[in-house]
Amino acid sequence: MRCGPLCRFLWLWPYLSYVEAVPIRKVQDDTKTLIKTIVTRISDISHTAVSSKQRVAGLDFIPGLHPVLSLSRMDQTLAIYQQILTSLHSRNVIQISNDLENLRDLLRLLASSKSCPLPRARGLESFESLGGVLEASLYSTEVVALSRLQAALQDMLGRLDLSPGC
Repeated sequence: MRCGPLCRFLWLWPYLSYVEAVPIRKVQDDTKTLIKTIVTRISDISHTAVSSKQRVAGLDFIPGLHPVLSLSRMDQTLAIYQQILTSLHSRNVIQISNDLENLRDLLRLLASSKSCPLPRARGLESFESLGGVLEASLYSTEVVALSRLQAALQDMLGRLDLSPGC
């Protein structure tokens, strides 16, 4: 007798029945902890702080604070920052970029717990054309990006307690 997919599934059933879902409160706490870790890493780099509202000529592509942050908007903002930090090729920001990827994964878990359709966020569409700006002002871009990212993360940290929507 041949054992098809149903037989294999029935064989795995006892193992699958013991799998427990991660409590959403734990995911939310992990998200907050990771945000605090990233903020600390940015502070440790100790660049000059730049106000998130301050305009810097040529660096308008770096997002500032948004009045309402939903989970999808948070993911989109982090995707842009991650793309910027990755393109800087600076040893200072490699770990922060990796942390942003992990943070985006945690946000996707939070979104899925609320049954939010959270598509994979895209970064900057016209990012290739900014290569010259990045090369000409690498240090300035890093300072502004990290400063604005830190402000955005602190804002996200406060909004996570308010249970943001999709």
